Amino acid sequence: MRTWTEHPAKADVEAVVRRYFSLLRAGRIPEAEQLIDHSPVRHVLKSLWTGSVEASADGNEASRSPAADEWEQDLSWLGELNLADFHWGDTGSHFYVEITYRAQIIEVALSFWVKPVDASWVIAGPGTLW
Repeated sequence: MRTWTEHPAKADVEAVVRRYFSLLRAGRIPEAEQLIDHSPVRHVLKSLWTGSVEASADGNEASRSPAADEWEQDLSWLGELNLADFHWGDTGSHFYVEITYRAQIIEVALSFWVKPVDASWVIAGPGTLW
């Protein structure tokens, strides 16, 4: 897990989140989880799936009745997600990141926070915002 001895700068935190997201997109889930104090990844992936692929399914795709766990069986859809804008709260510790799917901002965003742990600081999250 990435740690800092002082409260990290926003640019440093954003760089770690970008690295985290690039690992997710590549399907390297265990490596991504190691960068931050992580929430359950299954919840995060399911939310991203629901907010992107499932939400954009047209009538033909919706009628084919995909398996309930299809999103877990083939993670290639992650490659079509990207980070958009970072939105920081007033304290400089909480922020969320907008996500795009096929260049369109989706309804789910990922929230993170910088929190003190022992004598250091870590990034915790992500939570999902709808």
